[in-house]
Amino acid sequence: MTAQSTGVGRRRFLGYVLAAPTLVAAAQLLPAPAAAGEAADITELVDLNDLMTVAALPTSGLIRVEVGGDGTVSFALPRAEVGQGITTSTAMLIAEELAVPLDRVRVTLADARPELIFNQLTGGSNTTIATYTPIRVAAAVARQRLLAAASAELGVPAGGLTMKDGAVVGPAGQSIGIGALAAEAASATTHQVQVELTQRRSFAVIGRPHGRVDARDAVTGRKTFTMDLDVPGAKPAMVCRPPTINGKAGSVANLAEVAAMPGVTDVAVISTGVAVRADTFGQCIDAVRALRVTWRPGTVAGRSDDDVLRDLRAAEIPLGIRPPTPVVEGLFTFYFRGNSALETNCAIADVRDGRAEIWSSLKSPIVAQQAIAARLGLPQDRVTVHVTEGGGSFGRKLFFDAALEAAELSQKIGKAVKLMWHRADDVRQGRVHPMVTSRVRLSHLGDTVLGYQQRHTGVSTDLGHGLGEIITALAARLPVGDMTFAQTFFHFSQSMPYTLGVSSRLLSETGKGFNTGSMRNVYSPDVTCARELILDQLAARTRKDPYRLRRGLLHDARARAVLDRVAEAGSWGRAMPAGTAQGIALHTEYKSASAALVEIDCRPATVGRPIRDGVTGPRVTKVVFAVDAGLTVNPRGLEAQMTGGIMDGIALALTSSLHLRDGAFLEASWDDYFYTRQWNTPPDVRVIIMPDTSDQPGGAGELAVAASMAAVACAYGRATGTMPTTFPINHGTLSFTPKPTVPPVPPSPVDGLTR
Repeated sequence: MTAQSTGVGRRRFLGYVLAAPTLVAAAQLLPAPAAAGEAADITELVDLNDLMTVAALPTSGLIRVEVGGDGTVSFALPRAEVGQGITTSTAMLIAEELAVPLDRVRVTLADARPELIFNQLTGGSNTTIATYTPIRVAAAVARQRLLAAASAELGVPAGGLTMKDGAVVGPAGQSIGIGALAAEAASATTHQVQVELTQRRSFAVIGRPHGRVDARDAVTGRKTFTMDLDVPGAKPAMVCRPPTINGKAGSVANLAEVAAMPGVTDVAVISTGVAVRADTFGQCIDAVRALRVTWRPGTVAGRSDDDVLRDLRAAEIPLGIRPPTPVVEGLFTFYFRGNSALETNCAIADVRDGRAEIWSSLKSPIVAQQAIAARLGLPQDRVTVHVTEGGGSFGRKLFFDAALEAAELSQKIGKAVKLMWHRADDVRQGRVHPMVTSRVRLSHLGDTVLGYQQRHTGVSTDLGHGLGEIITALAARLPVGDMTFAQTFFHFSQSMPYTLGVSSRLLSETGKGFNTGSMRNVYSPDVTCARELILDQLAARTRKDPYRLRRGLLHDARARAVLDRVAEAGSWGRAMPAGTAQGIALHTEYKSASAALVEIDCRPATVGRPIRDGVTGPRVTKVVFAVDAGLTVNPRGLEAQMTGGIMDGIALALTSSLHLRDGAFLEASWDDYFYTRQWNTPPDVRVIIMPDTSDQPGGAGELAVAASMAAVACAYGRATGTMPTTFPINHGTLSFTPKPTVPPVPPSPVDGLTR
């Protein structure tokens, strides 16, 4: 948003003092005017984050900062905290403008608020971008009111007062706590005011490293997740699920027998399977395993990896006539990948007396509320949705299937339920990253790139969680012509930092029978990995250094800076033993820039080292990662985000995938779904946070995945002398014996000592 769009000036903004018994303030921000002019890439004109931010602005005045009589400052964040640290960064923004200690800022998660429309969706690494200014404006309004109240109390002009450590301080050292001023600073009417934000050169909190505000609770087990809530009457519940994806229950041979098992209170057929409610989750597992269900086939019954791959090849948009100049080409396959959130899918529901109350970690709570109301046949205002903190998401909690199941079961049996998916449920019936292929052709004449074409073909990505509604609502204002919906989303999320001549990138999607989702970074890891591998091939063809080749093609100074930084810090080009190599890659998105340099060991002694029930494969031994996130709010949090994304990238490149066979995924838990393990975690990881290059923050939650994955792939190609074309590289080796799909829940371990 430009400052001029408010009609106030570069640093002055409009806000509201709201009618309330204690001080409550909010922002007023108007949508920025549509950008004009031409750009080499559509994301230079408008990108997905612009859409999400503009969609949120009209309701920013409904987001409020409240100063309490006890001197604390409260804020109900309309986003979901799922471990990414946004409650900490939000508290830092408020602490900056109000000069209060961080531990006196209380950030909670807002219940579903339909009036916020598009302003309560967590995704696309957009939270800090979209809320940075509204939160600061609301806090600045509160600061202005507190100073005015203190001025009247002390008889000192407001200009002579300062705020420090949660108090207003006068020129003679006199001090009044903000709690004592909260009632006096309040207003009986709602009215508009102008405020000025703290200037960047005066920041005392923003940009300084801070530990997580919830760190102590997290490490001591006091942090409250959905399954920790004590909702009266809510007992554990689980679902017996079909042996194929999206199968349906037909008949149950032993319903009464299972209902009589110890601790079991209810057994009921629901839309996704047969649900069991019991006194403990252990009893639920026993009951689920005991059920004898006749299942109807699922939506992809009988299909396997090769079948999907044939469909993708058939749906691919042709590249067109091959140019007469030399070309570098590649066809890359990326198999299904599972969502690896630590917390399994879960929700609590109490549906009785024509009302529903839901508790769950939800990144799209308004859409969830609408869907639950429709499923239950209730008016939306009779459904209350509480957003709880989540133990990881990576896009998974954009979907609310556990909440829907819990609500359906609770309504059916007339009792409160605490429903949890088993880990096997999450892997086999949960959301997956679609299987895709990406065909790339780069034409060149010597070291001059003439053109770049990429045809990305995938199983359809489900965007029915709110992001799709944003694009639909703004479609008339978007410079996309008559692109399809998926094509529009694809283009808005794909920047091109290189100058590659006449360039085109197109998406084609097919097959809607899978449960897919916007898993971390959506299309970008695969798109970027394919592009960076082709650039490495061009470098080899033209005998150019891969780093120097990339540098010469970049048209963005920020991208060039992060690339230079990792090359320097990682000693790019150093001599390495045969079978080991460096790889370098770049990714720009979310108004941020990132680059990764990795070193990999592909020597036989490393690749073949014995690991129980696992494919060992190559090991990444070193990662140097540089990130420019515009303005960094919390460097410590940003470093943690990048570290997590690096581990994701390594997993996607080397080990992490699902195997589809006869309409079901073979993996059933983390013992056979190989996210980055200790044996593949690099012992040397360095994250470099670049100096701020903007007055506004960029996105970071998903940023590190694409560059890391691509750098690992490029390093593997240089170490082995063969460009990898199938990901993860170890997908072709099935190292475990698949667990049965009937019963759907594997037996619980009985002797942990042997493992």
